[in-house]
This record gives sequence, structure tokens and C-alpha cells, in this order.
Amino acid sequence: MAGTGRHLRDSDRAMSRTRPDWMYRQSAVIPYRRAADGLEVLLITSRKGKRWVVPKGVVEPGLTPPQSAAQEAFEEAGIRGAVDERPLGSYRYEKWGGICEVQVFAMAVTDELDDWPEAYMRRREWLPGLEAKERLKEAELRAILDALPSWLNAR
Repeated sequence: MAGTGRHLRDSDRAMSRTRPDWMYRQSAVIPYRRAADGLEVLLITSRKGKRWVVPKGVVEPGLTPPQSAAQEAFEEAGIRGAVDERPLGSYRYEKWGGICEVQVFAMAVTDELDDWPEAYMRRREWLPGLEAKERLKEAELRAILDALPSWLNAR
């Protein structure tokens, strides 16, 4: 966490939130595919193109977290696939004056579109797991990605 926000108590953060409570509930996917030389993960750039991230967003009202994460994957990365209903894990980060809770799901990618809603603002790249992990900023998300191969093998 950056800035003075890390010193705020949870009750102070709740009072300083700038969005409705439901916007702090988010979901994400770690898109993967099996390649000849092992597991690959798809990362996308943030909207401003400065960081590598996974598709993530607010859990939309009326959708389950996995359904909402699948929708974000389509909009942000132009991919479709099977999203596992069981979360890989979760992490928290500070945004909009509060703490967002993100559930992360595995997505076996089946389709990659040439054009998608946010193609004009994002790049995407398939990477071996270790390289993908090195590009991610959030330590908790890196740990979730680290656990993906054993999680998949246990299925």
C-alpha cells in the first residue's frame, strides 16, 4: 500500500470510501493455457499501459464472482474460456479511499479474439508462469500465480 493510507484503521477507510460498498468487491482471472513447453499465463497491460496485470474488475450486480471475472476477461483481454467456480485465492489492495477484496479464479482459455472492447487501450501477452510472476506488482497475486500449477494438478 502506498502513501498515508496504510496507517488508516479499517473503520477510517470505510468512512473515506468514495464509491458504493459493492464496488470494493472484485474478481479476477488468471488466464492460462497448456503449451508444448509448459503452462502459459496471459497478462494484459493496465489501462494506462504502465503495469502488467490480470483481467479484474468489480463484481457486477446480478453476476457471481466467476461470471463477472469472465466478463472482465472478455472486455479487457478479448478472451473466453472456462472459469473454475472455486477461487484460487484472494488479495486486497487500496483504491478509492478503501480496500478492495479480489477473488481470483483460474480460466482455461479456449478463444482469443482479434478485436475486443478494450483492445485500443491494452496489450496482451502469453508468458511462461515464472516470467508472468515477475511482471506482476502485487505480492499476493504473485503467490496465487505461483500456486496455479499445483492447484491445476490437484483437480
